[in-house]
Amino acid sequence: QVQLVESGGGLVHTGGSLRLSCAASGRTFSSYTMGWFRQAPGKEREFVAAIRWTGGSPPDAASLKGRVTISRDNAKNTVYLQMNSLKPEDTAVYYCAVRGSPYTIDNYLDTEASKYAYWGQGTQVTVSS
Repeated sequence: QVQLVESGGGLVHTGGSLRLSCAASGRTFSSYTMGWFRQAPGKEREFVAAIRWTGGSPPDAASLKGRVTISRDNAKNTVYLQMNSLKPEDTAVYYCAVRGSPYTIDNYLDTEASKYAYWGQGTQVTVSS
């Protein structure tokens, strides 16, 4: 059974940094695009960043551009999200996810939540002003 477990969320002040981790088990995802999404209260889930099986990425979300770095360690079946210069509007539950098909490269579909088949339970990130 596939399981994605996020960690690293928490409470930080404006301008702070966090590194989120997502460890996958039950299956190897080295051939899959892995991504991060977030959902704030009362808002729809939105794309944050993704990293492909090639190591490349679609463009990061505009609201986070230049402030996030996504990486992966295939040996550990883990994806990371480094977030810097955090703002109160970054407060949300952050989810990691894995695309349903391997070997995908599409700048649009790699940002669509509906194309991701496996999801973690989410980790809360709260940025105080």
